[in-house]
Amino acid sequence: MAQRIVIENAAIATVDARDTEYTSGHVVVADNVIESVGAGRAPEGLTDVVRRIDATGHLVTPGLVNTHHHFYQWITRGLATDHNLFNWLVALYPTWARIDEQMTYAAAQGSLAMMARGGVTTAMDHHYVFPKGSGDLSGAIIRAARETGVRFTLARGSMDRSEKDGGLPPDFAVETLDGALAATEATVNEHHDASFGAMTQVAVAPCSPFSVSTELLRQGAELARRLGVRLHTHGSETVEEEKFCHELFGMGPTDYFESTGWLGEDVWMAHCVHMNDSDIDAFARTRTGVAHCPSSNARLAAGIARVPDMLAAGVPVGLGVDGTASNESGELHTELRNALLVNRLGPHREAALDARQALRLGTYGGAQVLGRAAEIGSLEPGKLADLVLWKLDTLAHASIADPVTALVFGAAAPVTLSLVGGRPVVEDGRLLHVDEDAIARSTRDEARRLARIAAGD
Repeated sequence: MAQRIVIENAAIATVDARDTEYTSGHVVVADNVIESVGAGRAPEGLTDVVRRIDATGHLVTPGLVNTHHHFYQWITRGLATDHNLFNWLVALYPTWARIDEQMTYAAAQGSLAMMARGGVTTAMDHHYVFPKGSGDLSGAIIRAARETGVRFTLARGSMDRSEKDGGLPPDFAVETLDGALAATEATVNEHHDASFGAMTQVAVAPCSPFSVSTELLRQGAELARRLGVRLHTHGSETVEEEKFCHELFGMGPTDYFESTGWLGEDVWMAHCVHMNDSDIDAFARTRTGVAHCPSSNARLAAGIARVPDMLAAGVPVGLGVDGTASNESGELHTELRNALLVNRLGPHREAALDARQALRLGTYGGAQVLGRAAEIGSLEPGKLADLVLWKLDTLAHASIADPVTALVFGAAAPVTLSLVGGRPVVEDGRLLHVDEDAIARSTRDEARRLARIAAGD
């Protein structure tokens, strides 16, 4: 018999196709899936109830889905704080190129812990720095995610265009074309799980047009489709990238990506800030997804992505933290608010996004972008029980009548309970499966060790 968790007396935002909400309702979880969602108390006569939660004063939502991140950057936070993207990369690549397995594991722990504590139930990491002799970095990242208890996609990145080829990374920080493809395929074969409810998936993810060769993009796309996994990269992030693509390839980023096989419903790209109408039409036509990272875009002065126009055209859009060297908070729930506020600075002004659209970006939109909308992203019977109880009856939120408005417009709400596949990951704001105080110490120590190595000490 299924073991059940019953949640009652909560406001509920299901984020289903009709945006169904309940002012006071219930969610019943049976093992790892949602059994029922509805108004009022849970059905009578339920058996094997192992836990019954009175969620008065709470809002229940789907768990947040992070669609773009660089975990290793947790140990280089607070550096190059007044740089644009290209100058920031040039400043930090020499340090990043000295990471090792121990540093990468600690940084992944820090990144995952911060997100999970703030309501993320599905995380992803775009890792593309693989120094020679640095150990099993992909394995270290996946191990950290497994220990934290969140659902996870590793976007196995790569770079093969260094300074000598006109790229930004130093020569010693890149892989060869064949080496990158072989290592990516090995990572997919070892770690990717395509089954319903998978905890670990892998995507093919060459880094960006200015750090990978055209051949790596082309062959990477072919590899991903042969293996049946998704594709991820950075695209159209800055005006400097636009200029780089025109100078090197004779076309803008979107046309270049299309010429290399990098548009399609199995593709999602980070940022997509500098998109014209033709670019947005191409993404909509091909159902290419976008990871919107408003805080990072602001930190690096990249600009304001045209999210309202993308949504109106039918482009799948989710939210991303991006690396914590360009978003030091490392939290996704703050991106709900920042996505809404930043986009209201654009041409659509107050009509750009509302609270429920922001919540959808952070939940169902992210599930779409990661190719998992049939499993997660909304509270519906049969979907995985990835959900969050947000506490909204304290000083920070109690005077805001609408709970979704309170969550999105208000201060960061405490997480009373976070479930991943029906398994508690956070309770009363504390992580259950890892020691966040120990993680804080290890990330501090590894950040200091990396700084010493980078300085030549």
